[in-house]
Amino acid sequence: MIIAPAEPHDVTNLLAFREEAAAWLRGLGSDQWSRPYPADKLLATIEAGTVFMLRDGHTTAGTVTLTADAEEGLWTQDELAEPALFVNKLTISREYAGQDLGGRLLSWAGDRAYRAGARWLRLDAWSTNEGLQQYYLARGFTHVRTVRDGNAVNGGPRVSGWLAQRVTGPANHGFTDRTPAPERLRFAA
Repeated sequence: MIIAPAEPHDVTNLLAFREEAAAWLRGLGSDQWSRPYPADKLLATIEAGTVFMLRDGHTTAGTVTLTADAEEGLWTQDELAEPALFVNKLTISREYAGQDLGGRLLSWAGDRAYRAGARWLRLDAWSTNEGLQQYYLARGFTHVRTVRDGNAVNGGPRVSGWLAQRVTGPANHGFTDRTPAPERLRFAA
């Protein structure tokens, strides 16, 4: 399998991917990702070079967004001063479920973050999705805290405030990496 940067034409596929994941989550009793994601916002992240596609031939098996930008209101100023990259929108096609591709994408993200000079690979997860939280804990993440205060961007209580992190490092993820070398992070030491 090959990991490569997403391209603008991937927007439709990524939106369908998210709908597939939301439907699966609904079947598990979760309302995670039930709100439609704006296509223009997704396109902007693709154009920024932070969205990556896992491809199996011509089929998209998974996707992950890896960015230096933290969601506002989640991490403390001291934490934000530490070199970190943030995982968002990790999604695996249901066709590829059960092959630990998500775990391997997290290994790839941790390796890429390490090569960028990050100490931490961080994420926020749905506060009520205990299965997802356990998934991340089983892959070496440590729970930092759960943020319930503040409003989400579109109003209402914060729903994705379960924060976790793990130390970055070289990893053998097993993918053919067709991504450009990561830019080195600039941070306050």
